[in-house]
Parts: sequence; C-alpha cells; structure tokens
Amino acid sequence: MSHVDRYLLRLAFWPMVGATGVTLLALLLERTLRLLDMLSASSDRFGFVAQLAVNLVPHYVGLTLPAAFFLALVIVVNRMNQASEVDALLAAGVSLTRLAAPYLCLAAALTVVSLAVFGFLQPYSRYAYRAVLHTAQNAGWNGLVPAETILLPSKDLTMTTDAADPAGQQLSRIFIRRITDKGREEVTTAGMAEVRRTADGKNVQLKLKNGQQLRYNEQGRPEILSFQDFTMQLPIQGPAKLLRARGGDERELTLFELADQAESGATVIPKATLLAELYGRLARALVLPLLPLLAVPLGMAAKRSGRAPGIIVGGLLLLAFFHLVQLGQGLAETGRVPPEIAVGAPFFGFAAIAFTVFITSRKRPGETPIGRLTEYIGSQAAKVRLKRAGAEVGAPAA
Repeated sequence: MSHVDRYLLRLAFWPMVGATGVTLLALLLERTLRLLDMLSASSDRFGFVAQLAVNLVPHYVGLTLPAAFFLALVIVVNRMNQASEVDALLAAGVSLTRLAAPYLCLAAALTVVSLAVFGFLQPYSRYAYRAVLHTAQNAGWNGLVPAETILLPSKDLTMTTDAADPAGQQLSRIFIRRITDKGREEVTTAGMAEVRRTADGKNVQLKLKNGQQLRYNEQGRPEILSFQDFTMQLPIQGPAKLLRARGGDERELTLFELADQAESGATVIPKATLLAELYGRLARALVLPLLPLLAVPLGMAAKRSGRAPGIIVGGLLLLAFFHLVQLGQGLAETGRVPPEIAVGAPFFGFAAIAFTVFITSRKRPGETPIGRLTEYIGSQAAKVRLKRAGAEVGAPAA
C-alpha cells in the first residue's frame, strides 16, 4: 500500500464508523422502546430487553453497513474534491481506477464481514432473539406485582394494583379475581397488601388489610366477607416450555445449511424458499464491492451540484436494490419466478448501473449520467421557481 492508499483509507474509516454507529444506535433505541412497551408487564423486562437488543445487533449491522459505507465514500471523495486534492491526484497521473482501488479493497474486506454476518451471525442471533422473546412472553409470574399493571399469572387468576413500592411487595388498592378449584368466581379487594414468598419458593402469601371478598356458596348465592386482616396463598407460575429447535425457519439457517438442505431436499421447507434465502443473502453481501464504483464518481460530481443530489440518488438506488431483492425472495417463495431470476435480476441491474456510472466517469471524471440527470432536474426546478416568482410579481394587487 502506498501513502496515497493509506491516506484515502484513513479518510474513509472514521466517517464510516460514525455513520454505522449513529444509525445502529438509532435503530436499536427505537426497537428497544418498542420492546419495553411489549414487555411492560414483565418484572424482569430490563434484563430481557438487554438480551433482545444484543441479539438484534447482527441484524442491524447487516442493514447499516452498506449504507454507511456508501455515505462515507461520497462524503470523503466530495471533501477531497472540494479541496482540489482529487485534481492534484489526477494531474499527477493517478487514474480514477487507481483512486478507487483502496476503496475496492476495503469493500472486499467488508464483504467478508458481511458474509459472516448474513451467513452465520444473523441466523444464530435471530433464533436467540426468538428464544429470549418466547421466554419473556411466557416467563410466568415471579411473585412481584408492578403498579398499574394487570397481571394474568394463569387463566384462572387476574391481579392488579394502583400503587406499589419499587420491589413490588408493598401494594395499595389491590384487586384480585380468581376461579376456585370448584369453578366458582371469587373477587377480593383490599386497601393494602404485603407480598411474601413461602419458604419453598412455590407460592406467594398475600397479607391483605381492610378489604372485602365476594364469593359464591355451594347454592350459587353471593356472599360478601369484610375483613381487616386476611391471608391468601397463590401459586407462582413457572415458565412455559422452551422454543422449538433452531431450523424451523429458513432465516435461522446458515449459508452452508441452506445450500445443503436445498441440494438434499430432506427438509419441510420448500427448495425454492431455501434458494431464495441463499441468493438473497449472497446478493446483499456482494453488493458492497459495487458501491465504490458508484460512490466515487458521485462524490466527484458533487463539486458543482453539491453532494446532496448524489447521496439522495445513490441512497434511493441502494434502497430500491434491497427492496427488490426482498420482493424477489417473496416471488420465488410463491413459485411465480425462479429464485435465480427473482434475486439475480436486481443484483445484476444494480451492477450494470454501477459499472456504467464508473466507466463513463473514467473518460471525464465527475461527468456521470446520474450527475447529468440531477443537474437537469435541478435546472428544470429552477425554471419552475423563476416562472412562479415572475407570475407572482406580475399578478395585480388585490
């Protein structure tokens, strides 16, 4: 590596890390808030949410890495172009291909990382996420009663309280409805209650104060019991059974497992679904080496028109590529289109656009079809604004 290569890579490193980190944190924060709302009734929700957020990292890394890499390249090349560093390199005999070479090497390294993320980390983390979520949603009741939350420890028991201490053991204004072993409904309310676990850890004692209990006798007539002190024992519900074994969903399979099962056919998942998932992951990983071919010319073209149009157009192309790959996987799974065509068409279409932009820019650096298109759109928008301004000036006053 020459000094120029190291300089170019050093310029791109921190913007890429910053863009990846900021986007990743934003996505994780938004998902974490939704998870907290989903698991609000669980007394150990913070522990579950932390585990779920960790298992979401590979998924969001796969989403943010291509976009952050493309954004960093456009920003860095545009910054060098504004400072005339690109002009100096081109004048010194450094071609556009040589200028993009270190970024192509970086893209190759990121492709290996992306293959590891899409091919191995995401399948295991996806299953781990589902296992933790299954455990959190079926964790049962641990004997604590959070405030302003309706608990359903079992199908025969409903509990709620208006206020509780941070430990969930000192309660105020508690309501309990349960169905007894004989099938009779029993409703209990109390002004205060104290929650204590029994020595065996299998039951909870509720020491209720200043309350009433409505129950039905053997003849079916209602009876009301008023009390100052009353002790009720309730069972602690354990967790439900564990989640199924990994592999019931094609997204939980690694690249090697997808290829093996698609070749052998010894699986309940259709072959078209397995191939669509396999090709989709490969397409998302192999798109990274194409990004420098698109980002470097767009960054150089941004000297005249600004970098915003290049970033917007490139971002829309990248977004369209990912959505078309996802659409192709859906079409392949339904059997309407072969997986090779459904996923291959968006990939080779994006590759054709990237190579066209790069090759046309080699002859005249900064001159690209996308750049000319954005300049044309900008000029047309400027004409429309001038016409509107002229019409407003020439309009008679009311």
